[in-house]
Amino acid sequence: MRTSPRTISLVAVLTCAIALWLGYLNKARCAGAPFDELGRTIRFEDIKDAHVCYSDIQQLWLGRGINLHRFPFVDGSIDAAGNLVGSTVEYPVLSGLLMWLGAIGVHTDADFLLRSALLLAPFGLLTAWLLARFAGWAALAWSATPPLVLYAFLNWDLPVVAITVLAIAVVGVERWSLRTRGVLAAALLAVGFCLKIYPGIFVLPLMIYVFTGGRAAGTVRDVRGALAVAGAAVATTVAINLPFAVLGYEGWRASFTFQQNRAADGTSNSVWFWGLRPLLGGYEGTGVTPEFNEVVAVASPLLIAASFLLALWLGRRRYLRGGPYPWLPVAAAMLCGFMLFHKVHSPQYTLWLLPLLVLLQVPWRLVAAYLLVDLAIGIGVFRWFYATGGAIDIELPLVLTTIGVWGRAILLVVLFFVFLRAPRRPPPGTPPAERGREALGTESVR
Repeated sequence: MRTSPRTISLVAVLTCAIALWLGYLNKARCAGAPFDELGRTIRFEDIKDAHVCYSDIQQLWLGRGINLHRFPFVDGSIDAAGNLVGSTVEYPVLSGLLMWLGAIGVHTDADFLLRSALLLAPFGLLTAWLLARFAGWAALAWSATPPLVLYAFLNWDLPVVAITVLAIAVVGVERWSLRTRGVLAAALLAVGFCLKIYPGIFVLPLMIYVFTGGRAAGTVRDVRGALAVAGAAVATTVAINLPFAVLGYEGWRASFTFQQNRAADGTSNSVWFWGLRPLLGGYEGTGVTPEFNEVVAVASPLLIAASFLLALWLGRRRYLRGGPYPWLPVAAAMLCGFMLFHKVHSPQYTLWLLPLLVLLQVPWRLVAAYLLVDLAIGIGVFRWFYATGGAIDIELPLVLTTIGVWGRAILLVVLFFVFLRAPRRPPPGTPPAERGREALGTESVR
């Protein structure tokens, strides 16, 4: 007996709701009375790493003007030491806006965590519903796995994931012309870019997909459509950023400067810290040398660009062998390259990757392996932070973190190439005769 798509969607959303609730309870272990005069949980610094309940949401209650209810970026800047001051936050403008909204009317970090969780949770549920509509039971890889519990409220990533998945969904709505779908999806990806940068990666393969008409090689060349996609992405990005830049240019610009200057230190969880730093030498603990930072500042963007070019080239080869241009597999591979070579690899980036593991037919053994190594670093890195202070023996946290960093890196390389060969996962109710159609953009939403 075939399960109805509505039942699958309901199960995926309810399971996601339970995971989000558990995720909030996990982070809330770090928050609560007694508070200091600034509304900070007094025990936060003592238990955040020891109990693996740290969240950037609670951490950034102080230091970014959030507890003072300042509108983001307007009166902010960056000082000579590279520290953000005033109301500037280190994220794109829409994430800053979400942070401000979450703080309205609250006066402690615990209430800020709760309000932010309530603000973010609907985006997690929307993602679960969309994935269930597109990939059936595979959506449970989003709704019923550890990353959602560990990272849903670690940072402000659920909105950008939902917007990105919605953009992918729009490309699949066949009752609209491909150019219209491409423009709408590009605008959504630009909104995502103004939340957390990475959806901007998807615009270039989407442009190529529209340029090729979503058909086999040599049949269509829609130059105007491709330019319209690019124009929609640029116009949306400018429209969202312009008010912040006009009202507080120094504070708006400071967020970019901060990220540009950020060191790939022990808090970055990157292959640069764990791989290159031992070769170049470095300070004890989690620190790095200026020489190390200079090398990473050059090597990281170069390798990211090289991975993008390789993904586009391999995507073109697949396109020339027949079928539509594989824009989503190429975008997924590009994301792998970005996550691997970026100087910072925060744990919650797994939430970016999970929907692509659902939407594309990646072998489940690879999905399970990625989730296991991610669990190792998701727990191990915080215990390692705690151990570096001498509170506990460092051996087990170091082993878990090492397994997580290098296991994740190896699997990102594997997934880079697996994604480029992967067909889409068929939506529930797809007739067997249509299951061989590979490009997400050639399928209608059911």
